[in-house]
Amino acid sequence: MTDTTRDSTTYAALDRWVDTHFDEQTRMLQELVRVPTDTPPGNNAPHAERTAQLLANFGMTAEKIAIPAEACKEQGLQSITNLIVRRNYGAGGPVIALNAHGDVVPPGEGWMHAPYGGEIEDGKLYGRAAAVSKCDFTTYTFAVRALEALGVPLKGGVELHFTYDEEFGGALGPGWLLEHGLTKPDLEIAAGFSYQVVNAHNGCLQLEVTVHGVMAHAAIPHTGVDALQGAVAILNALYAQNTVYRKMHSQVQGIDHPYLNVGLIEGGTNTNVVPGKVVLKLDRRMIPEEDPAAVEAELRRVIEQAAATVSGITVDIRRMLLARALKPIPGFERLATPLQHHAQALFGEPVPVIGTPLYTDVRLYAEHGIPAVIYGAGPRTVRESNAKRADEHIVLEDLRRATKVVARTLFDLLH
Repeated sequence: MTDTTRDSTTYAALDRWVDTHFDEQTRMLQELVRVPTDTPPGNNAPHAERTAQLLANFGMTAEKIAIPAEACKEQGLQSITNLIVRRNYGAGGPVIALNAHGDVVPPGEGWMHAPYGGEIEDGKLYGRAAAVSKCDFTTYTFAVRALEALGVPLKGGVELHFTYDEEFGGALGPGWLLEHGLTKPDLEIAAGFSYQVVNAHNGCLQLEVTVHGVMAHAAIPHTGVDALQGAVAILNALYAQNTVYRKMHSQVQGIDHPYLNVGLIEGGTNTNVVPGKVVLKLDRRMIPEEDPAAVEAELRRVIEQAAATVSGITVDIRRMLLARALKPIPGFERLATPLQHHAQALFGEPVPVIGTPLYTDVRLYAEHGIPAVIYGAGPRTVRESNAKRADEHIVLEDLRRATKVVARTLFDLLH
């Protein structure tokens, strides 16, 4: 029997195992969706406990890394417990980390399906975090189980990293595990979608801008300074930057231009009061070619100059988040090549290796010199899955096939 024939036989065995156990995998995802992990408020330890229980049912022991309460509080979160499952096979192979995050933005309005119900309809499983990225808790768990069910000698190891701080930047998620020396894998795959392998992504800078005026009675507005007028001047200046950004283009396929979004505005006390304070929170996405320090300095300059055009207005600017862009690290091809090969075989269409305008925890592994890519279960685009919108869902057939892709890739790297 040739090596090619032997591998084809093994791939078929992996695929059969996934098919045979797919109902069990679907039930696990339903259980994970039914435990809310809305962030904010970020009370995520209960979900980690439930995940650990489910893993224990499969004979997998999860190490529980509880983040100190004070560290959570400083980040604006209530509780985090990260999980590591270590599967050691033998000397001579790489240790591969598989990372998915359980925290997610609150569901919001407009759902036709219960956001924590895990309902299945027309081959889709609905629920907050069903697609991003509780589905990949199961993708990676069942890929590892399929690999181990082969009963063949393996080299190296696999670590499941299930973490809970992606929405707030990852410092208390994978960042904590890496900075505290709790893990040092050779390669890493992070939760993603099924129709592309991602090796680069945008960076993100988030700023909180507090615009200060002077409150006054609306009947005598001249005795105050309208913070909202100052905020309007700042908003106009910020949005004008998007015209500049649209002229900048990344050389990374899948990433276009930088952009800025003001996602939250708070201020004022009542209709008959000149507002004395307005708070803006903005999100600036940075293409991989940009220098984060220069981007932040320029934004601060734009804000301060706009504020100076309104008499009596002052501003405070606070950085909330700086997530650096992911750039391809030499060695990422060890992951990208087999993932791409098996995804194309199982999905029956070209699967490119590209960048994405999102930002994710995967950059934290890359910052520690670990070659990393993004691949998991999901559609072609975030929009298709309704991630961060009402009726988020995962197509179960995408979940099934992505699990096979990851299982085959693990076999290629570890046998």
